Amino acid sequence: MRVAVIGLGSMGMGAALNLVKAPGMQVAGCDPREATREEFAAAGGTGVARAADLPEGTEAVLVLVVNAQQAETALFGPEGAAPRLAPGAVIIVSSTMAPEEARRLAARAEAGGFLYVDAPVSGGAVGARAGQMTVMASGSAAALAKAQPVLEAVSKKVWVLGEAPGLGSTMKVVHQLLAGVHIAVAAEAMALGIRSGLDPQTLFEIVTGAAGSSWMFQNRMPHVLAGDETPLSAVDIFVKDLGLVGDLARSVAFPTPLAAQAHQLFVSARAQGHGGKDDAFVIRAYQALSGIQLPKEG
Repeated sequence: MRVAVIGLGSMGMGAALNLVKAPGMQVAGCDPREATREEFAAAGGTGVARAADLPEGTEAVLVLVVNAQQAETALFGPEGAAPRLAPGAVIIVSSTMAPEEARRLAARAEAGGFLYVDAPVSGGAVGARAGQMTVMASGSAAALAKAQPVLEAVSKKVWVLGEAPGLGSTMKVVHQLLAGVHIAVAAEAMALGIRSGLDPQTLFEIVTGAAGSSWMFQNRMPHVLAGDETPLSAVDIFVKDLGLVGDLARSVAFPTPLAAQAHQLFVSARAQGHGGKDDAFVIRAYQALSGIQLPKEG
């Protein structure tokens, strides 16, 4: 099967590498960064800089870019992938976006004679590298059947939410409410402990062994303890994703006060110049308010 992955970022690279390992796959990866393409080529894939340079007759394309606008450009823009796809190819879009954007992209794909799967993912860079992502998918039976070999190669579980495009994206937006709030409250707890005189490493060890822990606390607070701002997932991602939560909530007249507060904390960190840093460093918003000294500083 001729497969392409557009976007070899923290999750896209992991997905692409697992596809290379899957039997019967000829995999091309698209990314503008030369070093990233070289890394992928060294692993056995084919790297291209533009979606328009993907192999002709590509049968499935997995899109792992930041948002709906990037996905649309990568697929249907002047240098997009659509002309390189085989008739009836399946387009699998795993970018986080508003449900209405997923429906619009699906309609455009179907008008071009392609199948479409709305398939956001979770699991982060580590899960992607391990082929252990969780997929929240919706699409027609034909689209899901054609996408199955690709999704099985990159995930531990594929949840099928129905045939209508947008259901997968709705589930991802709801999921991101939890992810964003959990990161923000993990940072709040760590910041409060530091301000109150607790040793941050000891705080971390106690919380992770007790009932107040969360996956996000366990996963993100080590970045703060190490002073490592390298963005495995950036503050800017949750500015976007929690914004999508607010948009969805307003569209169904539903209050989300905790998500709104967490969103403002990420916006605050971004306003302070930390948007490109690891999302754990939303803790900088608390640092600005309280003057705390973070681990590895001073």
